[in-house]
Amino acid sequence: MCGIVGYIGDQNTQEVLIDGLKKLEYRGYDSAGIAVFTDSGLQIAKAKGRLANLEAKLDGAPLLGHAGIGHTRWATHGKPSDENSHPHMDESQKFSVVHNGIIENYLELKEELISEGHTFISETDTEIISHLIAREYKGDIVKAVQKAITFMRGAFALGVLTEHEPNKLVAVRQASPLVIGVGEGENFIGSDIPAILKYTRNVFILNDGEMAVLTSDAVELMTIEGQFISREMIHVEWDAVTAEKGGYEHFMLKEIHEQPKAYRDTMLGRIDKETKKVVLPELKLTEEQIKNIRNIQIVACGTAYNAGLIGRTVIESLARIPVENDVASEYRYRSPIVTPDTLVIVVSQSGETADTLAALREAQANGAHVLAITNVVGSSIARDADDVLVTLAGPEIAVASTKAYSSQLIAFYLFGLYLAQVRGTQTDEQVAHVLAAMESLPEQVEEMLGKADAIKTYAEQIASHKHLFFIGRGQDYAVVQEGSLKLKEISYIHSEAYAAGELKHGTLALIEDGIPVIALVTQESVLEKTVSNIKEVKARGGDVLAITYEEHAVELLKSVDQVFAIPKTLPILSAAISVVALQLLAYYASLALGHDVDKPRNLAKSVTVE
Repeated sequence: MCGIVGYIGDQNTQEVLIDGLKKLEYRGYDSAGIAVFTDSGLQIAKAKGRLANLEAKLDGAPLLGHAGIGHTRWATHGKPSDENSHPHMDESQKFSVVHNGIIENYLELKEELISEGHTFISETDTEIISHLIAREYKGDIVKAVQKAITFMRGAFALGVLTEHEPNKLVAVRQASPLVIGVGEGENFIGSDIPAILKYTRNVFILNDGEMAVLTSDAVELMTIEGQFISREMIHVEWDAVTAEKGGYEHFMLKEIHEQPKAYRDTMLGRIDKETKKVVLPELKLTEEQIKNIRNIQIVACGTAYNAGLIGRTVIESLARIPVENDVASEYRYRSPIVTPDTLVIVVSQSGETADTLAALREAQANGAHVLAITNVVGSSIARDADDVLVTLAGPEIAVASTKAYSSQLIAFYLFGLYLAQVRGTQTDEQVAHVLAAMESLPEQVEEMLGKADAIKTYAEQIASHKHLFFIGRGQDYAVVQEGSLKLKEISYIHSEAYAAGELKHGTLALIEDGIPVIALVTQESVLEKTVSNIKEVKARGGDVLAITYEEHAVELLKSVDQVFAIPKTLPILSAAISVVALQLLAYYASLALGHDVDKPRNLAKSVTVE
């Protein structure tokens, strides 16, 4: 989830680019860079780390010119470094590219280009794009870009410059966002509207499979096949603060709505469309090592721990390997039993969680192979782990995690299926069946988000209560633990999550007239038993909201007070949909109580102390 910006016109290009990157830095802060047409030709400046590092570098050696492109990076391919920073150039230094997205087939393209004599200096997938464009250039940059695109698979938003045609800026969108800003005697590109809002409020939003050719005086829109497009310009009425949130009231709500994209991005390049199998080329674990795994320990904190609870059900169900879950802050102090045949999976959104990092080192000291699931490529946990599965949720701004958690679920689904493939515990048909259902998840979440008002109404009802309960069985129990945590951390309402079958062993004493109880009912193998538990709650006066599939809604309404229906998926995948409803519940309850949704009291985004 990188940020790109571009400008062509008579203003100080460097200033415009830096200003745009400041508005986009929330999309990535591993490195930043710009390329500008100067009197000396196409010049580049870039630096690892925050944008301030690039500004310091430019302070004594500014790039003055009339056109340029800029980039702020969220690392996916290649660690954060100066070499891996964008913009990237070809060997001739005449073509420059910034890119947001992932090129799935970059390794095979890189090998092809190397065989043709090309030399690469970075580990990124983006560098191959500049080389492809240079190879295809025959005097027309637009045609060269169009030709290069035909070789690429994946997601990309591109800004392209060539010294051969310094009066053109080419932009392309395929599955990654891109906006074209229209000014007077100047034009702009940006990943988001905030990048250009200071300079213009007139924009075109590119759709997938479209491109734009910008000069200082004109913007031409066309398909990537070259067919010209006529489109009405949009005039943006948002203020700058609202624009940074994409028009949403809070970053948390924006990030909830970004989950379908996060799902797609995390799956991108990891599902082979032809064989219908999971491919994880980034893993160092050999097939022999995987077959010899005797047990797995999943270690994490907070929301990441809750993702690990889902990971346990997924791995045990698909790969038939026994799994334990550990709170990272307790792991080192219980003398864990670890052998060389133990796989330890550490989960951390930031990759800097102190307790989880300490647990990682403890596991390695005892001879375990450690796999990290994290959202940050260059983090301490990513560097220290033996293997890394990167989730591609992009940066989260809100303290309460939403899309990072759900992307961790996608990583666990992929890894569980991969283990099953190697160990032969699922047939090819069974794996293909689950993968097909996974690929439908983004659209199903989008469908459910369209019904958010129903959850909002219920959240406003419970906002006046001091206590409430969540219940569920099987994987639903793991999901409601995350739902309860979300509600507590941003609404400050006391809530508890229980395995529905455990109510009669003490918790029923807390049920009284009118107390809200949210029951998650998606595991059909225990549906009747969960309904029986719901009736126990109703008999004591509880007010029950059931979250279930549409096909069960009418029947459940005989036993509960309200029902919220979610799209149907496989039981093993239900968490990826049902948790979104619980995130919305927490968000709207906090909103109703007037709390700071994005910055709840006493909490920080990344916990870097024990």
